[in-house]
Amino acid sequence: MQPRIAASHVTALARDFPVVAVLGPRQSGKTTLCRAVFGDRPYFNFEEPDVRQFAATDPRAFLQAITSGAVLDEVHNTPQLLSYLQAEVDRNPAPGRFILTGSQQHGLHGQVAQTLAGRVGIATLLPLSQSELALFPNAPNQLWATVVQGGYPRIVDRGIDADRWLASYVATYVQRDVRQLVRVIDLQAFTTFVRLCAGRTAQELNLVDLGADAGVTHNTARAWLSVLEASFVCFRVPAWHLDHRRQIIKAPKLHFFDTGLACHLLGIRSAEQLQHHPLRGPLFETWVAAEVAKARLHAGRSLDLYHYRESRGVELDLVIDDGARLTAIEVKSGMTLAADWFEHLTAFADASKRPLPADRPLRRVLVFGGEAGQQRTGGDVLGWRQVAHYDW
Repeated sequence: MQPRIAASHVTALARDFPVVAVLGPRQSGKTTLCRAVFGDRPYFNFEEPDVRQFAATDPRAFLQAITSGAVLDEVHNTPQLLSYLQAEVDRNPAPGRFILTGSQQHGLHGQVAQTLAGRVGIATLLPLSQSELALFPNAPNQLWATVVQGGYPRIVDRGIDADRWLASYVATYVQRDVRQLVRVIDLQAFTTFVRLCAGRTAQELNLVDLGADAGVTHNTARAWLSVLEASFVCFRVPAWHLDHRRQIIKAPKLHFFDTGLACHLLGIRSAEQLQHHPLRGPLFETWVAAEVAKARLHAGRSLDLYHYRESRGVELDLVIDDGARLTAIEVKSGMTLAADWFEHLTAFADASKRPLPADRPLRRVLVFGGEAGQQRTGGDVLGWRQVAHYDW
C-alpha cells in the first residue's frame, strides 16, 4: 500500500478515542488504510450477508467475540450495532479498540455522533490527492490527464482504464447507494440529475433551475443533492462574508470531490478533449478546490472553505477562513500568467482590510495551469504541481 496522508491523523485519533470512524466515498481506500494501520485487529466486512446478519441479530455475542477490538468495515449497514458498541466501550474505554468505516456521510455521521458522542474520533478519507497520486508509477504526469483521470486508487494502482472503471462505479453507485439513502423511483432521471450537477461544477448553485432542467421539483432536487453529498460525490462551498453591510451574493458553489468522476459524467474521455472543452476552467477550479479539501480533511482539520462574490463584480474562487488566518485563492486554467489575474485578489485584500483584526493575516494565492510558481507582490503564485505541497 502506498502511504496515505490521513494515516497520521487516524493513528492520532486511535491514541485518544476508544472508537475511530473513517468516512469517505466508496473505493477511496478506507479498507486498505485501516487494514494497513490496524493490521493486528480482526477484520469484519458488513457487506457480507452472514457477518451483517450475525451482528444485527445477536450484537452482544458478536461484540463478546472481539473484546480486544476489531476493524468493522461498512458499519452503516448495521447501524443498530452502535448502541451495543457504546455500552462495550463504556465498559472498557481503552483507546483505539474499534475502527469503523462507512460510505454514507450524513446517516452514519449522525448515528455515530449521537450514539458514540465523546467516545469516537472521526476522520475523512477522500480519493488520492495529487501528492499521493504521484507515488504511483502509473500516475499521469500532465495536468489535464491528471484532472480527467481523477484520484480513485484502484484506477492508478491496477492500471485500469479510467473511463471503463468510472462507468462501472456510477452504475454501482446509482443501483446501491442511492437506493439505500433515498427512495428514487426513476433511476434514469436521477442519473440525468447527477450529470447536470457535473455540468454545474464550480458554479453557484440554484436548485430551482437545476430541478427544472432535470424535470423534477425544487424539493426533489434538494433531496437528490443531499444524496450526492451524503455519499461524498460532491460538496457545497458557501459564500464568505465578514462585513454584513456589503451586498454579497450568498449562493453556495457546487464542487465534485473527484474531477475524474465529473469528467466521465460530462462525456469527457481524454486529456486532449478536456484541454479544449468549454468547462476546462470550472473543472480545473474544482480540481483545486478538491485538492484543498483533501489537504485539510486528511490532516484532520475542518474544511473552512468558502467562495466570495460581490454584486459589484469582485469575486474569488475560494476562501479559506479557519479563524486564525484568511487565505484568498484565485484559480486560472491558463498556462501563461497575466497581470489582470491579480485584480480580484487585490480588490479583496482592500475590501477585507478594515474588518479584519490586526493579528489575523491575509494570504493571497493565485493557482494557474502552468508549471512553475513565483513570489509576486500580489501574492503567492502556484503552478498546478505546487498545489499539493502548499500549506493549506
